Amino acid sequence: MKAIKLCQLILPIALLTGCVTHPKPAGPRPAALESIEWCDIWISHANETNLPRVLLIGDSIVRAYYPEVEKRLAGKAYVGRLSSSAFISDPALNRQIEMVLRQYHFDIIHFNNGMHGWQHSEQEYEAAFPGLLATLKAGAPDARLIWASTTRLKESPHLPPGNQTQASDERIAARNAIALKYVQPAGIAVDDLSPIGVGHPEYHSDNIHFSDQGISLQSAQVADQLEKMLKP
Repeated sequence: MKAIKLCQLILPIALLTGCVTHPKPAGPRPAALESIEWCDIWISHANETNLPRVLLIGDSIVRAYYPEVEKRLAGKAYVGRLSSSAFISDPALNRQIEMVLRQYHFDIIHFNNGMHGWQHSEQEYEAAFPGLLATLKAGAPDARLIWASTTRLKESPHLPPGNQTQASDERIAARNAIALKYVQPAGIAVDDLSPIGVGHPEYHSDNIHFSDQGISLQSAQVADQLEKMLKP
């Protein structure tokens, strides 16, 4: 009898205090994580302001060509990088970008996202792309932007229709096309790195990453694009 009275007492209190849970409304699908998630931020000459500052945003491809780009632009600009495995629809990516842009001022931002998150569809990629642009513009409203296309594979698998689990040149091309739909109307410059390596397996060190020769070609193209934008 006491137990019944106690339950009758707790129920009204729970209703009054909001302890009764209700199903949450459906929201965006959370990002599916990879087995290893990583973020690598490197800001050189952080305490100097006498040269323009450039930020390279991307993944391990950007991390590989960054050192040579920095060398090529020595004396012309300070170059930093934000390399991350976070897929474009993962809120972590925008938080990482926001953190860096709050801390430093950049005159040019050269950015890419497209080689991770193969467990997500291209429809999800397109839905998230405007948010990436909004984050960049909000955090660096005066910066000039350059979109870098996602590079292709050494050997592209033939995926069955509807496969959404791994990379292929077809899916990379679809993501690049989606990016162009948004960056070109916005007047954002394009650095098309995608053709580098096509027909040249020696430019790759594995199916995704590049050899020293391929990295050198990427570095030269990126530095050239940045140098043109740095000129008055």
